[in-house]
Parts: sequence; C-alpha cells; structure tokens
Amino acid sequence: MDYNRIVQNILDVGEAMLKSGAENFRLEDSLYRMCKSYGFKRYDVYAIPSNLQITVETPEGDIITQIRQIESTDIDFDRLDYLNNLSRYVCAAQPDEKEFREKYLEVMNRKEQPLVMRYLAGIMGGTGFAVFFGCNFQDALVAVIVSLMIVAFGDWLGKRESNLLVYNMILSFLSEIIILTAVRMGIGSHSDRIMIGIVMLLISGLGVTNGIREVLQRDFISGALNIMNSMLGAAGIAFGIALAILMLDGMESEGFILNHNIALQLISCTVACIGFAMWFKIRRWQVVYSGVGAFFTWAIYLAVYELKPSNFFATLVAAVFVAFYAFIMSRINKAPSTIFLTASVFPLIPGPNLYYMMYGFLSKDTALAFSEMVVLFATCLAIALGFIIVDVSSRSIMHVLKREYHIGKSS
Repeated sequence: MDYNRIVQNILDVGEAMLKSGAENFRLEDSLYRMCKSYGFKRYDVYAIPSNLQITVETPEGDIITQIRQIESTDIDFDRLDYLNNLSRYVCAAQPDEKEFREKYLEVMNRKEQPLVMRYLAGIMGGTGFAVFFGCNFQDALVAVIVSLMIVAFGDWLGKRESNLLVYNMILSFLSEIIILTAVRMGIGSHSDRIMIGIVMLLISGLGVTNGIREVLQRDFISGALNIMNSMLGAAGIAFGIALAILMLDGMESEGFILNHNIALQLISCTVACIGFAMWFKIRRWQVVYSGVGAFFTWAIYLAVYELKPSNFFATLVAAVFVAFYAFIMSRINKAPSTIFLTASVFPLIPGPNLYYMMYGFLSKDTALAFSEMVVLFATCLAIALGFIIVDVSSRSIMHVLKREYHIGKSS
C-alpha cells in the first residue's frame, strides 16, 4: 500500500469530521482506530479545533507525518454520521488508498439538504424557543420574520465573513432592530423574550459546555479554544444587541420567564429542538429521536426542580439523562452520540442568562449582570459534569462488557 496516501486519506476523514461538528476526543478515537487497523507500529494523533496532526511508523519502519490546518467549521451531522460509518468500514476492511478515496468522495458528494428545510428549521428553532420563553402569538409572528432573516441573510453572510464575532454581531444587530421596530409598531409586546428565542440560533453556549468538559478531562488546549471561541461569539451577540438598543433607545425589559403552561413548554421546546436537529442537518428518524430526547430532558428538569428547587442540581440530573440517552441511541443507530446529544440538550443551554448579563452591563445594573454571569457558568458547569459522569459510567459499562470504548496511543 501507499502509506503516505493512506495517512492523507485518514487525515481527510478527520478534517471533514472536525468541520462537521465532531467532538475532539471522539475524533481522536476514530483516527487512532483507523491508524491501528492498518498495522502501523506506532501512531500518534494530535487534534485541536484548529489543527490535526498524525505521525505513524509503517510496518517497513518508515516515519510519516502529516499536518492539517482547520480554518472554519460548519456543523453537518448527516455528513458526520456517514464519515463515522466510513471510519468503521476502514477499520473493518482496510481498503487500499484508491478505494478509500472513492468511499470518502462518495460521502463528501452526498446531496445537500433542501433549502426549504433550512428555512423550516430556522422558524421552528427560533420561534419555538420564543414561545418557550413566554412569547405570545404576535411575538411569535415577529420571531418567524426574524428567523427567516437570519437564515436568508446568515447564509449569504457566512460565505463572506468567517469571523464569528462579526458574523454574530451583524445578525444580532439586525434581529434586534427588526424586533424593536415591530414592537413599537404594535406587532408584539415582549422584545426581550423574542430576542432570547432568536439568540438560540446564534448561541455558543454548547461550546462553553464542551470547553469546560474538555478542561475537566485535562484536554486544556481544546477546552480553552472552545471556550474562547464561544465567548467570541457571545461577545458578537452582545455587541450587536447593545448597538441596536442604544440606537433605538430600547432599554426595556420585563425579565426572563418561562411560558406559564407546562404542556406548552414541553411542546415548544420539542418543536424547537426538532428544528435545531434539522438546522444541524440531521436527517430521517434521527430528527425525531432528537425531539424525543429534548422532551424528556426538559420534563426531567422540571420534575427534579419541583422536588429540589436548585437550577444547578436539576440541570445536572437532566444532563446526565440526555448524555445517557445519546449514548444508548448512538449504540442503537451506530452513529456518533453528539448527533443525539447536541439538539436534545438545547433546553438546558443558558441563552437567557447571556442576554440578561449583557442587558445588566448596558443598563449599568452590575448586580444583575454578575448574578446572570454566575448562573450562566454554573449551568454550563452542571451540563459538563453531567456529561462527564455519563462518560465515566459508559467506560465502566463497556469495560464490564469487554468492549473497547475509547482507544488511544496506549492501545
């Protein structure tokens, strides 16, 4: 075999997985498995969100090192699913470099999601969470308009602007301008609640959660990069909203509330998370599984909070559930767990706290800003701890069953 081409193909798969939204430690696991399957004497993998490196020693004793710089990512869980299946095939069959390349190109050239699904996903995600956060019917209509703007203009802007801060700042500025203008025209009455729902389309809260999770697992570089990237996105959202509020003198807020109807909370968050599943280009039954996961995640949060009114504890328990749910569904569907985890966990993501933290700074209410910041990071920490508890438990379960869960250089 041409081992240089084999390593190049492995790196191509790794780069595509990372760009499609793969978790860092799971990406390393896939790369190690593929290297191991080709019988390399030694293999080292280094993966962070912006860089991939592989060094191997071939059966003949040659040393091969290849490096790949990652400039941008665009979450595509359908592609990630097929890339994951490709890595499984590679591990099982060890195809030569030509067949490997053909299989890779088949995955990369799969038909794109229809554009209408992108618009439907944006409406369901943004409007669903607007209703979840207490919006009325007129507010929901404004949320639909803003969601459509984010999809249409966001796709155009994304091809021209790769800086997340600038991208989020422009979209959040336009969103807040539309919302404040609509409310002043009598269309809608809760500008802050509408914007909180819309913010979920731009939010980087899951990046903070994954960053904290990686830091707790001692993957300091990846964790720090994820946290900083998320904070950059959050700063863009804050700057955009702040600029619109200052321009239109729209500093009014009734405070954050959830919809008073529990049934409507569950329905709206389920609809929103199904929308986010489509937003992340998940397809077929996996979309439904994401909605089911979101429904039970929020139901468990509500039940636990009713018994023990602690946001941290309720979030922790709900995060443990959704992580176990994703683990089980990944085994049933033979797909990466992040596909089922990401959309299902969105009801727990602290988007409102980000909004009101920024509002507190703008209104010079430092007590509000500080309290919301504490809740935001505490919530992210609770989600991260819940994920880690499940990861440790999953490794123990797989060890008892005598199955490999994560492998690495030591394998």
